[in-house]
Amino acid sequence: METTIITCKTLEEELTLAMKNTGLEYPVEYIESGLHERPKKLTEAVLERFAEVKADRVLLCIGQCGNSLIGLSAGHFELIMPKVDDCLSLLIGSTQKKTRLSMEDRAFFLTKGWLKGESTIMSQYQRSVEKYGEDIAISILESMYAHYKTVGLIDTGTSPIDELWDSTEEVANLLGFERRVYKGTISYIEQLLTGPWDDGKFIVKKPHETITADDYQGM
Repeated sequence: METTIITCKTLEEELTLAMKNTGLEYPVEYIESGLHERPKKLTEAVLERFAEVKADRVLLCIGQCGNSLIGLSAGHFELIMPKVDDCLSLLIGSTQKKTRLSMEDRAFFLTKGWLKGESTIMSQYQRSVEKYGEDIAISILESMYAHYKTVGLIDTGTSPIDELWDSTEEVANLLGFERRVYKGTISYIEQLLTGPWDDGKFIVKKPHETITADDYQGM
């Protein structure tokens, strides 16, 4: 069966490593990483990729991301995707695990893909400084991250952790947060590539079936 992958640019290095580890090389279509903050735009981007699919099976390597996938229908292809709320949960191992860690440590999570993406915390801050001035920009940032106290760096094994650790210092200092490293995984992505897909970790849609909110129950 001919297979193609649609994924977020944020996951590029993890997906590349997973394909290397599994010995599988599928064509990959990337979606702009900043779209996870704009669900409607993400929906449009996924639909555009669906319209271009020639394969019999699509592995959609992204999370639900603000209900952006709800209501979308598979085209002429079988559609398989991880049952997670976002890509961070995919790299931590599950939505439940990410939620637990976030609550225990009041942490928000970063990976190399997020640190070099189109819309980072620092780029958001700089745009606010240009528009409103530094004092208001800091107030906006503090309000956005008021429920957190820890910058959590997810180590997925794709890059030396020391390099990424240095990249989190500016964010942590700006917010006055602690920093911690969390062990990540690419095993979820590897299983998406190889199967099996019937253990409750994946959503499988036959051609022309629609993704519903019920599909994400029990994440």
